[in-house]
Formats: sequence, structure tokens, C-alpha cells
Amino acid sequence: MSDIKEQLEVFSSKAEEIVDRLGQPLKPYLPILGRFLIVATFLEDALRISTQWEDQILFMEHSRGFPSGISHLFLALNVVVMLAGSGMVIAKKHTQYAVYGLLGVVVAQALGYGLVFDFQFFLRNLSVIGGLMMVLSESMIQKNKQAMFAALPQISDTDRRTYIQLAGRILLIFLFIGSAFHGDEWSLARIIASVLGLIASVMVAVGFKARYSAVFMILFLSIFNILSNNFWSVSHTHYQRDFLKYDFFQTLSIVGGFLLLVNMGPGGYSIDEKKKAF
Repeated sequence: MSDIKEQLEVFSSKAEEIVDRLGQPLKPYLPILGRFLIVATFLEDALRISTQWEDQILFMEHSRGFPSGISHLFLALNVVVMLAGSGMVIAKKHTQYAVYGLLGVVVAQALGYGLVFDFQFFLRNLSVIGGLMMVLSESMIQKNKQAMFAALPQISDTDRRTYIQLAGRILLIFLFIGSAFHGDEWSLARIIASVLGLIASVMVAVGFKARYSAVFMILFLSIFNILSNNFWSVSHTHYQRDFLKYDFFQTLSIVGGFLLLVNMGPGGYSIDEKKKAF
């Protein structure tokens, strides 16, 4: 048993060295790429609403029962907040306010479009929120003395960042959980991929080999996204195109959250950090 354990540790160390060596040239670009991908779904949604304005108004008024003026105001506010918030996240300016605005959009759209009880939508949005939590954690530096939560004045800025980072990495895995067990068709390849993805998700959540598990999730979700949400292969007039496009950009946003996790690490409340203390 000890020999097997030693062999696994040697294999793990070699794998980590390879990942570090291959990823070193990309490391300086991970934060900006991660932030851009996280807000990709909001940028795409703002563009979709703007280019399909009349259809969106018709849906809000006839299907959701919004009064005429309220429907225009609701959609316009969504577009403005998504564009402004996304720009500030990418530029790393007033990031906390940008994240709060985008979180408000997530909640407002769930209520406005009547998707609160759509389980798949709920899990995907939890992962998008996880990505935004990672952005918020990245923006919180120790010298920042501004109180983030007035109700918790006794918690230091470092602790707040650690809590938010913990919440972010746990929420990130909900997209995989929803996708892995969605659908009726099962094959050997899907079972193997689901098991490996589930193991990596648990490792991310508990913060064990979190960076390398996040790299696996990035690769897994990227391949899954291209194969399953290939909206470019669907006719522009097909009703499923918008749904596939929406899912594609949401998955990109979650990949961005994992990129920030690779860059920042899992944070204080993780097995990786606890092991460093000993």
C-alpha cells in the first residue's frame, strides 16, 4: 500500500511539473483572459437583447405580462448594467460595484424571464455567480480597508476574501453537476468523463490539488462546450440556435472562473493551503 501511495505521489509531482512548465508562458495573461471570459455571457446577452429588441419587448409584454414602459426600462437597464459592469470587470476598475451590478442582472433576469424554477438554468447561474465571486475575490487586496459587509465588521478583509474565494470555487462546479447528469443517453465514454469530472469537481470544492483539478475542468468544459453547444452549425432561423449560443457563452464564463482559480489558487480554506502550514 505504501509503495502504491509513493508511486501516486511521484506521478502527481511529475504531472504538476509538466502543467507548470506548459502553463508558465500563459500565466501573465490568465487574469485578463479569465475576467474577459467571465463577462462573456453578459456581453453576448446585451448584444442579443439589443439586436432582438422588438422580439424581446414582445416576449416581456405578451408572455411575461410587463406593462409597455416597464418592459422597455427593464431591458434597457439590463443592457446598460451588463455593458458597463463587463467593461469595468475587464478593465479592473470599480470591480466590486461591477460585480454587484452583474449579480443583480442574474437575479433580475431569473425573475423577469420566469426561469426561477428551471433547474438547469438555476445550476448554470450558480456557476456564473461563482465566476463573479472569483472576480470579487481577486479585486479584494489586504490594504483595502473599505467594509464589504456592514453586518460583519469583525471579519478582516483577508477573511472576507477567503470566504468569497471558497464560495466562488464551490459554486463553479454546479454547471458540471447539472450537465453531467442531464439527459437520458448514457455511454461508456460519458460515464468515464462524468466520473473524472465529478472527482475533479470535488477536488476543486475541497481545495485539494485545486489548480490542477481546475486545469482539467477547463479542458473538459472547453471540449464539452464545442461539441454540445456548437450554435455555429445550426441555421440562423432555427429556434435552438439562441439557446445553444446562450449555453455556449455561459460555459465560457465558467471556464473564466476556473482560469482565475488557476491563477489565484484555492485560498485559505482549502486542503492545499492547510498542507502548506505543516
